Amino acid sequence: MTGYRLVSEPRADLDIEAAFQWYENEQPGLGPEFLDELRATYDRIVDGPLRYQELRSGIRRALVKRFPYAVYFVVEVDVIVVLAVLHASRDPAEWQRRRS
Repeated sequence: MTGYRLVSEPRADLDIEAAFQWYENEQPGLGPEFLDELRATYDRIVDGPLRYQELRSGIRRALVKRFPYAVYFVVEVDVIVVLAVLHASRDPAEWQRRRS
């Protein structure tokens, strides 16, 4: 047991919903596969959040396997806060704007 708990900011939840819908529209059944990979990414983050590179001001990034998405998060004592779940082609400054 790591002692970390993961919470997601509302904007990150919107990112996830948009990605799910896009994948499901492209190929039925792909949306749930995306969510499965995202959950696995969350599990890896909770297991060792500090192993992910700090990009800027405490913000870290974990890549989602099989899908071109990244999870941007911060570690605040015993809580991991997911700020954004963005496609790799998105402007990386997007997650920076969310934290300011």
